Amino acid sequence: QVQLVESGGGLVQPGGSLRLSCAASGSIFSINAMGWYRQAPGKQRELVAAITSGGSTNYADSVKGRFTISRDNAKNTVYLQMNSLKPEDTAVYYCNADIGTYYSARGDYWGQGTQVTVSS
Repeated sequence: QVQLVESGGGLVQPGGSLRLSCAASGSIFSINAMGWYRQAPGKQRELVAAITSGGSTNYADSVKGRFTISRDNAKNTVYLQMNSLKPEDTAVYYCNADIGTYYSARGDYWGQGTQVTVSS
């Protein structure tokens, strides 16, 4: 009943920028925290950035000063602006959201993932 659809991944050179988007749809009553995680080959999934419904943010130390998370509550969408990308940012990026629906209690939802590759 709830879908998270990501877009914006791709191949970029070191130092370049990408903007990821994630739109939530379905029988949504409320969206609480939203965030972006990433998983590189052979590594565990890690939190990249998160944002509360009120706009408070937190970031992984490795992306502070380079990535910016934002959200448009009217569109049920969260964004991740990634600047000064490095090869070590290469990973599959996943959108995550804490969502309450009209038919169930709050739950944790994930997008399908979008590949980000930073390479020359």
